[in-house]
Amino acid sequence: MIAVTGASGFVGHALCTELIACGRQVRGVVRKAAPAAGGLPGNPPFPQAIVGEIGPETDWSAVLGDVDCVIHCAARAHVMREDSADPLALYRRINVDGARRLAEQAAAHGVRRLVYVSSVKVNGERTQPGAPFAVSGSPREGVADMNEHPEDAIGQTKQEAEQALREVAARTGLEVVIVRPPLVYGPGVKGNLARLLKLLRRGLPLPLGAVDNRRSLVGLDNLVDFLMRCVTHPHVAGQALLVSDGEDLSTPELLRRIAAAMHRPAHLIPVPVGWLRAAGRLSGKLAEIDRLVDSLQVDITHTRNLMGWTPPVSVDVGLKRMVGHDSRV
Repeated sequence: MIAVTGASGFVGHALCTELIACGRQVRGVVRKAAPAAGGLPGNPPFPQAIVGEIGPETDWSAVLGDVDCVIHCAARAHVMREDSADPLALYRRINVDGARRLAEQAAAHGVRRLVYVSSVKVNGERTQPGAPFAVSGSPREGVADMNEHPEDAIGQTKQEAEQALREVAARTGLEVVIVRPPLVYGPGVKGNLARLLKLLRRGLPLPLGAVDNRRSLVGLDNLVDFLMRCVTHPHVAGQALLVSDGEDLSTPELLRRIAAAMHRPAHLIPVPVGWLRAAGRLSGKLAEIDRLVDSLQVDITHTRNLMGWTPPVSVDVGLKRMVGHDSRV
């Protein structure tokens, strides 16, 4: 039995659906009974278990019986309109304390492995040209040795959660596998990428034609395939693994290929990057501009060599599946 937390979310729902399709026993774990997130249909084809709010007091025991592996997708991330007076404390309560509590109870119930969906934000928000985030040298005690410079609450609390899980693993023998994906795209995607989809579909010009960056992405199908392999792979326990599509794109190239998948032209205006950043500072949206113009690359050589894994779905196929689902956006 595989338990998937965050089973109503973007990644969790797709993961549960694919596990069921492959004949695996799945228990989807959710905070409350509700339609799936991301515009996906409710009443999913897998059993759901409700645990309530996630934090240091969450009782996971009712969902851990007969479970061999937990894939922990649930987290607080990408809050578009923050209304908490102390957002870092809330991020820490859900992402760190909730993950620690799950790991401790999983170990107590005899769960063999916990696969933790972390984030490349643990490494940082940007990379220099030709210097992607990568595993440097040999792993230390089975944990990938990567530079870590989280800059926001998501990255900081994901890093703290990783540290908490490693501590539980060292104390209990629970196998922990950490996965750090970059931006995930696919059917039902939300956030900034969904907004770009709307603008492209409407044929509106975008001032991003002069951007010369490189960003790693991972399609939802590829991430789901990778997480499924992490459930049983014999060499990944204790590892922190980078994952991507294996093809890095500039922002203009990404937009052109999304537009091509829509059978539309992309109208990109070559506005200097300095002007874009200045506009971002004036509007209070510099972080969003930075994500569009900065590079953020990951090198998955270590992952490929360790697991013999190749992303099964190309970028173009993944983009076509995304825009096909979002044809009404």
